[in-house]
Amino acid sequence: MIRHFLRDDDVTPAEQAEILDLADSFRADRFHHQPLAGPHSVAVIFDKPSTRTRVSFSVGIAELGGYPLVIDAQSSQMGRGEPIEDTTRVLDRQVRAIVWRTFGQDRIEAMAKVSAVPVVNALTDMFHPCQILADLQAVRLHKGKLSGLTMAYLGDGANNMAHSYLLGGAVAGMHVRVGSPAAYAPNGEILARAAQIAVETGGSVSHETTRAAAAEGADVVVTDTWVSMGQEGEADDRTSPFVPFAVDAEAMALADPQAVVLHCLPAYRGKEIAAEVIDGPQSIVWDEAENRLHAQKALLTWLLAQTEPPDAGEGSAR
Repeated sequence: MIRHFLRDDDVTPAEQAEILDLADSFRADRFHHQPLAGPHSVAVIFDKPSTRTRVSFSVGIAELGGYPLVIDAQSSQMGRGEPIEDTTRVLDRQVRAIVWRTFGQDRIEAMAKVSAVPVVNALTDMFHPCQILADLQAVRLHKGKLSGLTMAYLGDGANNMAHSYLLGGAVAGMHVRVGSPAAYAPNGEILARAAQIAVETGGSVSHETTRAAAAEGADVVVTDTWVSMGQEGEADDRTSPFVPFAVDAEAMALADPQAVVLHCLPAYRGKEIAAEVIDGPQSIVWDEAENRLHAQKALLTWLLAQTEPPDAGEGSAR
């Protein structure tokens, strides 16, 4: 059986906890397990710019004993229109997994549909599940648990981070509140799916249209840039609606006094988050960023363990 990680609810609560436990073990000893020793290769494909994803997957694959085959899509035949399925069938005969940072969710789903090796979503326009694993690891490190905690996400409720916090937080049994203008609400199907998961895990999810309703008493306060990749031309129009949802001293005063702060980066101080907050004592942003390395190593290790080894070579021999 081949397991993929395309969205946050592709794992059960028990599986999510298993991956986070493994991530903690990699944080404690970065070289304790090397399932890619050989070295086996993992393809890491980028349709979008990246710093943290590129660095953490490249370093992580190497630390797992493997070779990171980093591909800029525009310099490959994919950039000239080769079908996703054709590229996938070439890669999966030579690599143990494929990691892709792309645009539409349909693109990575098309890849997974034909791939004989695990496919990992390194960011799409709809979800950013690897980031949420790192964030949950950081929260658990500082709070000692996830279940029962309240997480307030403030900003663009319609973006990939909000969607992944809803799903990933619900899987973890958290109470997730997305605070955003009504015009930037989360996708209704994703909100409904997260609510369904939360019933099973003891968590809850909601969309709030004021910062106060979302942040009141929160244990974790989260934000993200107001201008996601591909929206740069809308920067001026996208600023004013989100100003009331900025994570500043006033927002933190609404949260629990022991609340921690997350931001997936890059951050724009003075816009979605105040400098005094991201650089202050409640910020765990740098642990969060480091955990991309540990969580992704854990995820790859876990996916490979769930997937039957190929019959020949590194990939399939279909």
